[in-house]
Amino acid sequence: MVSIKDIAKKAGVSISTVSYALNGSNKVTDETSSKILAIAKELNYVPNAAARNLKKRETKIVGVFLTDFRGDVYGDLLHGMKEISNLQGYDLIVCSGEQSHKMLPERMIDGAIILDQMFASEELLKYADLGHKIVVLDRELDHPNINQVLLDNKAGATLAMEHLIELGHKKIYVVTGPEGSYDSMQRMKAVRMVSERSHDVECIEISGNFEKTGGEKAAEQIIAEYKEPVAVFCLNDEMAIGLWNRISETDLKIGEHIHLIGFDNIELAGYMQPRLSTINYSKQKWGALAAEQLLKLLSGDTVENERIYVTLVRGESANRV
Repeated sequence: MVSIKDIAKKAGVSISTVSYALNGSNKVTDETSSKILAIAKELNYVPNAAARNLKKRETKIVGVFLTDFRGDVYGDLLHGMKEISNLQGYDLIVCSGEQSHKMLPERMIDGAIILDQMFASEELLKYADLGHKIVVLDRELDHPNINQVLLDNKAGATLAMEHLIELGHKKIYVVTGPEGSYDSMQRMKAVRMVSERSHDVECIEISGNFEKTGGEKAAEQIIAEYKEPVAVFCLNDEMAIGLWNRISETDLKIGEHIHLIGFDNIELAGYMQPRLSTINYSKQKWGALAAEQLLKLLSGDTVENERIYVTLVRGESANRV
């Protein structure tokens, strides 16, 4: 990799002179500057972005850390982040995996938005202590350099459970998210709270994974135990669709034998027949608000933690019994 030392040696000038020329400084004559730029081009010199960013202390890049790129939620979420970031002159880079975590301490990005359960809270707090600005969407962390923009998971799960109970369901299967997921844990707290105060309701938990395969696996248990109409609350729509697909291969019918509700109101939910009951919120607004909060932190503004509100979408996949 060509460095400014190589350019300086070939041009017969000092390293500082090369630096001035490459940065367009008027401290170098036009003749010398033209000579240096020509040599840089000849040698295919590429500026060291990391070094330049350390000097300027900004990159105008926001990093978004995700556990996974799959699922219909991420598209709208990232669009909201990108739209706000671009309006303020920032670019967006999406990362996944432990190696990408070093982008924050090495100042390859100005700040981070976290929706990645594999990014340890202890690590985030360490970076926050060093002055890095962070917005979290998947946990609660108390630090002046960290802002929370959280989905109202408990309210959403409460709406779903109460809807099924109001429809007269006494046996409700609940398909959970993956172990360690903040969203799943918060939703399950609300599920258990509603279940405990509804003494005549039987609540059966089935471990899931927020993917279609989790819904398909849960369907096997429900089919095997089926005796009379039951309700199912899948903690996201992806699993609800997986369960739906497996049920459709049997004589059981959604909305008649299996009364189903999901969470997220992904686009596909609106096209299903019968329409999937689910919990709705604006993914684009969630992403946009996360980006707004991070940019305020980067500007030194004081910000309050935010919450994304949810609503119930009544479909025909869950009916009265």
